[in-house]
Amino acid sequence: MFNPYASRSHKEMKEVLMNPESAGPEIYYYMIRGGKNKKNITILESGTVGGEYVKTYGHYHIGNLDETYWIAEGEGVVVLQKRKSDKNGKPIDDEIESFQAIAVKKGDSVFIPSGTGHLLANIGKSWLVAIDDSPVNFEEADLVSLPGHADYEPIRKMRGFAYYIVEKNGRSKLIKNPNYKKIPAPMENVF
Repeated sequence: MFNPYASRSHKEMKEVLMNPESAGPEIYYYMIRGGKNKKNITILESGTVGGEYVKTYGHYHIGNLDETYWIAEGEGVVVLQKRKSDKNGKPIDDEIESFQAIAVKKGDSVFIPSGTGHLLANIGKSWLVAIDDSPVNFEEADLVSLPGHADYEPIRKMRGFAYYIVEKNGRSKLIKNPNYKKIPAPMENVF
């Protein structure tokens, strides 16, 4: 039977951190993958790394796939970003069309439309626990890369999302990632 458990380490997360030289927790988050018939569970550690809140790596979906996050415990921020496309419809990794940072707490849900990059950050003092309905391919060789429809490469290449979520004077704040060529102001709604 395939092992549904995986985790993301500090070493792996350095690729997408604002300050990769900063010390961080050994494990940022734990995942329990459900496959086709069960939902997935992600549990994020609390705290900051070089001022940036602990987060998931983040990814874009490959193909036409929507997803929903349900927050089961804690408080955090769901980050959504959509890339601009060139004249042939190919996404441009360093040009963002829209960006949202949505504050969430226990009982909230967030719908993630197809083609939208997404990550989750823990801005609370306890575990942040999220459940999602993303299908998982247990044939994927790398447990951390599950599900197989997720594209992590654009996020790795840009060293994170268009904005980093940091703690500043006890409050959450967005700081632009300088690796992007075009970033819109965050959509007003929540953060």
